[in-house]
Amino acid sequence: MLIAIAALLGIVGFAVGFSAFAALARARLFRFVFRALVSLVLLVVGAVLALFSLGIQGMQALTKEETAARIKVVPSGLQRYDATVTFADGRVETYDLAGDDIYIDGHIVKWTPLANRLGLHTSYRLDRIAGRYRTLEQENTARRTVYAIGTPALIDLVSLGRRLPLADFFDAEYGSASYVPVAQPGELELMVSTTGLLLRPVPPRPGS
Repeated sequence: MLIAIAALLGIVGFAVGFSAFAALARARLFRFVFRALVSLVLLVVGAVLALFSLGIQGMQALTKEETAARIKVVPSGLQRYDATVTFADGRVETYDLAGDDIYIDGHIVKWTPLANRLGLHTSYRLDRIAGRYRTLEQENTARRTVYAIGTPALIDLVSLGRRLPLADFFDAEYGSASYVPVAQPGELELMVSTTGLLLRPVPPRPGS
């Protein structure tokens, strides 16, 4: 929706800009200045909305706790296991992980009420899945397995917010992570809410 509004503002802005130059050609300076200012405002607002739209691509809107992924873990050796992840968009990937725990992290972006009225709600992006060792010695010396699982943003809204006066839109941006031990075959559910990520074991089905 934001990209459509941005495109509409851009079209109107260019149209007003052309009318401004038409007024200048007729030597109507007041109309030229007024229309030029309106055109500039429309183009700037459209550009900002387009940046927001590109920045949230790959992020999932979040209004309540929901399932981000389901994970089937199968040990394949000592401190080794395969994790088959079914993401919320239907994508399925399998990762060879090493460690005692399975670890997933991501980013959560919260917006102010003003941004909520523009259609921007709390959103999240999963970043990495990894194996985690319980001892610091193994964390430093043993085989590390880390994989990217998110879609990179075309535009980093957080960095952009540091350069532009976007405080009226941003509330907070923070990282969140969750990990659980993997000792036997099982299924996990990755839940995400405005407070962060949470891995939960899926109870076995009756009769299984």
